[in-house]
Amino acid sequence: MLSLAGPSSHRRPESAAGPASSTSSRPKGETPPQRDADEAPDEAWTYEMAPQDASSALTGIVGANLRRLRTKRGLSLERLAKASSVSRAMLSQIELGQSTPTINVLWKIARALGVPFSALISDQSIGGTSIIPAARAKVLTSHDGSFSSRALFPFDVPRTVEFYELKLAPLATEHADPHPPGTVENLVVTSGTLEMIVGAERHLLATGDAILFEADVPHQYRNPTKQEVIMYLVMTYVEKTG
Repeated sequence: MLSLAGPSSHRRPESAAGPASSTSSRPKGETPPQRDADEAPDEAWTYEMAPQDASSALTGIVGANLRRLRTKRGLSLERLAKASSVSRAMLSQIELGQSTPTINVLWKIARALGVPFSALISDQSIGGTSIIPAARAKVLTSHDGSFSSRALFPFDVPRTVEFYELKLAPLATEHADPHPPGTVENLVVTSGTLEMIVGAERHLLATGDAILFEADVPHQYRNPTKQEVIMYLVMTYVEKTG
């Protein structure tokens, strides 16, 4: 995906001059965040956290699932950090329920573990009929809050089909890493205009337009206008694991 989606560094809204860098957006004189010794220079772990006002309802669930899945696969924090490109410090913070990760970070972790996105956000204690009130929505966001994803399915068990409401701020771009082979995204724009970039292909979608594509290649969601884009995504995996 979003890919809730997918990969890469955290993105900020673009302007005519191009995306803002993490350096240009930092207040003058502010000390850069500390990094792990094995962390790439541009992967400061504090930038892997969602905004402070983001929904924290999933924090405990994600932490417990991450620890369970990592342990099940016999992975240390160090090995998972290298496989996912998410810092060891951030992985530890997530497992302890002390930090809410961005949607981008969760996609990286899910891909490294070889599980659907829902395997990290599922509350396996829930069963039977489930109501998902909008007022108690569990929302994941990008680092700067310009991209958000709300799961529209119960967090009961990992599944092969997932349904999301996505919102993209004006002039913002969300970059997504390739999802596991066979993953398919089916998206419809319900408000605004979306430029969908899949690999080397570009598609401009107006309100009401839909697109179906194989999501195992890098893809981007770009809002070229000054109006928020609202869209709905159905993501299908080859198989569920976890």
